[in-house]
Amino acid sequence: MEKQKKVLAMHDLTAMGRVALAPVMTALGAMGHQCVPVPTAVFSTHTGIEGFRTVDLTDWMGEAIAHYEGLELRFDAVLSGFLSSPAQADRVRAGAARKTPDGIFLVDPVMGDNGKIYKTYTPALVARMAELCRQADVITPNVTEAAVLLGRAPDDAPGSLDEARDWVRRLSETYGARTVMTGLSDGDTLVTLCCAGGETGEARNARVGAYYPGTGDLFAAVLLGGLLRGQALTAAAQCAADFVGACIAGTAAAGDDPRWGVRLERELWRLIP
Repeated sequence: MEKQKKVLAMHDLTAMGRVALAPVMTALGAMGHQCVPVPTAVFSTHTGIEGFRTVDLTDWMGEAIAHYEGLELRFDAVLSGFLSSPAQADRVRAGAARKTPDGIFLVDPVMGDNGKIYKTYTPALVARMAELCRQADVITPNVTEAAVLLGRAPDDAPGSLDEARDWVRRLSETYGARTVMTGLSDGDTLVTLCCAGGETGEARNARVGAYYPGTGDLFAAVLLGGLLRGQALTAAAQCAADFVGACIAGTAAAGDDPRWGVRLERELWRLIP
């Protein structure tokens, strides 16, 4: 039997809302991988819901990673997502040092969306996120995050797909990482652009016309799961885009409240080996 891949996932744990670690753990598990969660913070709901309660876990993260170092644990991949303080970048770097020599360090630079930086993100935290991207093997920014990583205003966006391809090439060159940029449109089609070794590719799927939090987290998890299966970058991105698209379509058809993320549970069969 093939050895099960282990993923160290450093992301926030949101109790209600299907964002961050909840969909990451679910998707990676369905794909046959073991997800080892190290929460960066605990939230009662995601930050788009007024009145959320949260606890920062920066100190605990350091203790957990030190424990894994003592156990001499190694991981086939390390995934980094939402950070709640600049100091957590150091915890993520320590976690990334636990990956195997041929392992994958994927940074999902969770900083903002729809042209705005999240309220919890300070300039210092944005700078530390950029540092992590420079150490990553793969980065997965949306358009807002790509603009910030390129030194542009958060509400800037490519004016065409050709310009977007230039963005993704520049991101890959600047940060020395395979790059996947999400959140692009071509009429009624959603486009995900990929760049590896200077070569670009794209994944396409139909636009459903609804917005749900957590879809970027889910996309990054399925992308990573596909890479761990040996898929090429663009093929893994297409798999992730197709799965997220199916989740969005199913959730929209069910008429669920969009505040609580996509109903991914009924679509997991698509990921099972």
